[in-house]
Amino acid sequence: MSEGWIQASERALEQIKKMCERKDMDRLELVQSMRFILMALHRSLLGWMNWVNNPDIMVAFTKDELAEMNKRLAEFVQEFIKYDIEVTKQGARKSSMSLEARREAEERARREPGETFYI
Repeated sequence: MSEGWIQASERALEQIKKMCERKDMDRLELVQSMRFILMALHRSLLGWMNWVNNPDIMVAFTKDELAEMNKRLAEFVQEFIKYDIEVTKQGARKSSMSLEARREAEERARREPGETFYI
């Protein structure tokens, strides 16, 4: 089981490296790349959750090993969440601008050229 998991993870890493080395990706390819990367992260997280929820596996690690895992996971998860917040704020700004532009376009389309608008 573990050997197959490791081999699949190594293949995922190779694919991610190849995608990141490409210089000529269009928008769709970039989105596909992000999807693949996030699915690889999701797969890894599911594996971690299976391990952490299994006392038979976790008992095999020393307290120092568990402390190191906890420290490393906390470090990169904090960085990931900070980046998530940053991108979410950026997306929210873009979304609100897009909604406002759409509302304005719909309002213009409703009015005919000679129509007068009264309040």
